[in-house]
Amino acid sequence: MQVPPYVLQILSGGDSLLSWIIQIVFLGIFVVFMFYGQRIQMYIMIREVEGALFKLRMMRDEGRKTAIAAINEIGKPTVDPTAQVDRFLEYFAITPVDLDPSGIIWRLEHLIDVQDARFKVDVKLMAPQADETQRNNLEMTLAAAVDLNIIYKVIRHLYLLGKKTLSLYIIMQVQMILPLIMKEAEAFASGLKAFQLGQPIGDGAGALVAAQLMHNFEKTKMEKDIVVAKVPVEGRTAYVLKAEGPGANVGKPGEAIKQIMEQNEGKISLAIVIDAAGKLEGEKIGEVAEGVGVVIGGEVDKYKVEETALKYKVPVNAIAVKEDIGDSISPMRKEIFDAVDNVIERIKRLIRERTKEGDFVIIAGIGNSIGIGQ
Repeated sequence: MQVPPYVLQILSGGDSLLSWIIQIVFLGIFVVFMFYGQRIQMYIMIREVEGALFKLRMMRDEGRKTAIAAINEIGKPTVDPTAQVDRFLEYFAITPVDLDPSGIIWRLEHLIDVQDARFKVDVKLMAPQADETQRNNLEMTLAAAVDLNIIYKVIRHLYLLGKKTLSLYIIMQVQMILPLIMKEAEAFASGLKAFQLGQPIGDGAGALVAAQLMHNFEKTKMEKDIVVAKVPVEGRTAYVLKAEGPGANVGKPGEAIKQIMEQNEGKISLAIVIDAAGKLEGEKIGEVAEGVGVVIGGEVDKYKVEETALKYKVPVNAIAVKEDIGDSISPMRKEIFDAVDNVIERIKRLIRERTKEGDFVIIAGIGNSIGIGQ
């Protein structure tokens, strides 16, 4: 059988032909990516955002179901609370105008008070049989569900907007912040069960320190769900305060500290504020750090302490328990619990070094008191 001449030509020059084919293919790929590379990249990013959006929707729906189940189990409502929960999930608050910053702190405080009162009324209507502690826990459960709903809707908005306009820059921004967004959403999702069951969370580190110091001492209730006890510490009298527990409470520690300073006419030698603080990557969970200033998350409470401390020249020291965003609203980890003894030792050392016997000091344990009694 005679082999056709063109077959012999291909076989003899196969290497050069193959190299030409490879060059043409690579040239085609180069041309495609030169004209359509940005669009291909955008579609890859869109697929990644779609996957994250699906997970966020699952978390949002699970949070809604958890809130409804908790209300039915604890509150024993006479009507189905689903519609009320759905209305609650869409709740929003408009911050005060800041073009003229004069008096904005007091306007913000009024807004927060109105919101807090609204939450409590709504929860009481949804769960009429729940006691105060249970209502506080339900309020935190619903608040976590609201946050999950907001995160989902914002990411969905940006995703749909980017997809509709085919804007690479919108999709790219969403894709770049997704790891942080998902980490925060997962934290709220894991915190739902803790709020529902009334378990202590990482944010309660400061409250746990105060609870241990004031244990077995007489407590007095102060402004907005804050309890205070006079405790002898290293020969000094310490006003130890925290949010009232074991329900989910943060109270108004700033107002309480302000009142204690005013009642003592500024004769406070030292104020120590203890709270959870966000850790940097590489730092250990439960690591304790010292500093100066008011380590309180709420701007209104922070402002009140700073203003009063300035008025009476009271030095304010801070002790922070390092933890991640996920740890702060999740069930308290052992590392955070074990840090309490270290914090107490540091408090005693600060008092010995910076005050003298017979002085008055303030020890404020800041944080959510869910699952933490007095």
